[in-house]
Amino acid sequence: MKEARPTTGKVLQALFNILGPVEEQGFLDLFSGTGRVAKEALNRGASPVVAVEIVKARCREIDKFLSVGNEHNKKVLCMNIRRALRWLDKKGYSFHIVFADPPYDNGWGKDLPLLLSSYGSLLAPDGIIIIEHSADESVVTENTNLKKTDQRKYGNTVLDILVKDHPGKYGSESE
Repeated sequence: MKEARPTTGKVLQALFNILGPVEEQGFLDLFSGTGRVAKEALNRGASPVVAVEIVKARCREIDKFLSVGNEHNKKVLCMNIRRALRWLDKKGYSFHIVFADPPYDNGWGKDLPLLLSSYGSLLAPDGIIIIEHSADESVVTENTNLKKTDQRKYGNTVLDILVKDHPGKYGSESE
């Protein structure tokens, strides 16, 4: 099993500074890894929080980690993200925030926006997608209903901010 690459403290803090208050907002954590981002979302009042991770051992650890004080408004899906997105869509979930930290250098910068846009109802109309990736990669939104509104760099780590339809409260490239 390849080691999880947890989101660093600096990037985690930056992520939640970008998001602002998340109380009562649905939060989807794709490629959850250690569950650190999902846990922070729960601690800040996001609800529901869904973590998706394919590695079973990590899923068990994430479930334990998230359960401390948060038994009711969290779900851990142990499956690949394609299957998870299909399942969430079928169950009628909608999220204000989708965070994805896929494995670096595996082509997710191109595939993930296309995949997420194919499940348009999973992102609330005023929702936001944040994709963490290496500075050596790009997030491609061509042929999707998503628009990149901002990009923040922290060393070799980049957060791309995407929305559908309009920039909403999270700003735009011109700001």
